[in-house]
Amino acid sequence: MDTIEARATVSHRLWVERLVLTNFRNYANATLPFDASPVVLVGENGAGKTNLMEAVSLLAVGHGLRQAAYADLGRVAGPGGWSVAATLRNPTGAVDIGTGMVPAAAAAAAGRSSRIVRIDGETKGGTAALADHVEMVWLTPAMDGLFIGPASERRRFLDRLILCFDPRYRTRIGHFERAMQSRNRLLADGVSDRTRFEGFELVMAETGVAIAAARLEAVGQLAITIAERRVRSPDSPFPWAMLALEGTLETELAQRPAVDVEEIYAHLLATTRERDRAAGRTLTGPHRSDLQVGHGPKGMPSRQCSTGEQKALLVGLVLAHAELTSQRRDGGGPILLLDEIAAHLDPARRAALYDEILRLGLQAWMTGTDVEPFAQLASRAQIFHVREARLTPVS
Repeated sequence: MDTIEARATVSHRLWVERLVLTNFRNYANATLPFDASPVVLVGENGAGKTNLMEAVSLLAVGHGLRQAAYADLGRVAGPGGWSVAATLRNPTGAVDIGTGMVPAAAAAAAGRSSRIVRIDGETKGGTAALADHVEMVWLTPAMDGLFIGPASERRRFLDRLILCFDPRYRTRIGHFERAMQSRNRLLADGVSDRTRFEGFELVMAETGVAIAAARLEAVGQLAITIAERRVRSPDSPFPWAMLALEGTLETELAQRPAVDVEEIYAHLLATTRERDRAAGRTLTGPHRSDLQVGHGPKGMPSRQCSTGEQKALLVGLVLAHAELTSQRRDGGGPILLLDEIAAHLDPARRAALYDEILRLGLQAWMTGTDVEPFAQLASRAQIFHVREARLTPVS
């Protein structure tokens, strides 16, 4: 038994023990118990499989795997509000998480219209507090075009991976984005007073370089883990990935200390105000960087690979990240949400995926329309048939 598998005892794992949904999507009320093993949800389209997975994703930082507006998450025939509550187990013990929105009328009366987050009964100021308790990564059918889509999607994907290592990373992104928005407003309003720009540009320089440095470190650590996996499993059906970051700050950080790059970036922002004013936005910074992924065995860019090869590359990258997280968390990897994961995987790759999930001791949530592709997990996972928002165990 290898090191990770030896450490991945139930006490070290991160997993959902109990999930309670109220007026969420097509679930009126549901109380669902689980154990630490993988969870498989099968059923017809529209039965509520992905809705359930989306509810789990809202236990982590952000807007969930669909990036839906919070106001759209309530049940169509419901009162307008919704809630997701859960008991999670992590290496430090049990934690109770609750999140949701109250109906519009009640929210107006209370002067609150945003999503509510409570941890062990204590109300928090936003979703950022969830990063201290939950690490989660997901793959959805919408991400199948990740390698051929816009750079923003790859940045979002990488940033989600980094959150598993650095809970405060999202805070730095928030500070950078707010400062950049303020700078952009000054540009749009025709402001030319440099003193009004300098404060925002200083924040952008400090947080922007920190963001770029965190991305470089994450990509470097992932590359090391990918190399280790390549040595251990040279015939893996998931091809090893070549990773690189493209961006002005990343290029500078490869040659200079961070403090020098902050000065360079601040100066660049100061000298490109008129260019950015003409463009209507800030053109240089970590919001323009791109994650480049290549198919290692073939030595070709991922965008030139087949759909099946791209899917295999993406799954392999997520598994490498899960292994790296497990190493850092003494065997406790992230929760994986894999929506319609079997769609583009042949039987050999499905079997390899299941073996990796079990080896790493992950509570991976998987969906599909039929139970047959998950037959190899029959005795090693919790398999449920979902129909009209009701779960029935599959023997």
